[in-house]
Amino acid sequence: MRTLEVIKVRTTGKDRDALDAFLRSLGQVREESLLSVKWYRHASLYSDLAVHFLWSEPIIGPRGSSLALRLAETLGAFGLVDHSVWVEGS
Repeated sequence: MRTLEVIKVRTTGKDRDALDAFLRSLGQVREESLLSVKWYRHASLYSDLAVHFLWSEPIIGPRGSSLALRLAETLGAFGLVDHSVWVEGS
């Protein structure tokens, strides 16, 4: 059963270049059982973005992975953050 972690951020608009560079670097992340890392911008609100971590197995605990928790903390410097954990339905 796979797990999806979603981190949504509503940015303040400051430090846009630093944030974009940081998000591009997420493609370099390698963790055991991590299938993919992707990030998205909202279609009409440039200040909103989402990062998705897809895991090949369930994450232990409802708070999510340590990787996503660290990322959510880091992204808090850029705006409001919401982190949620989703388990694949059967």
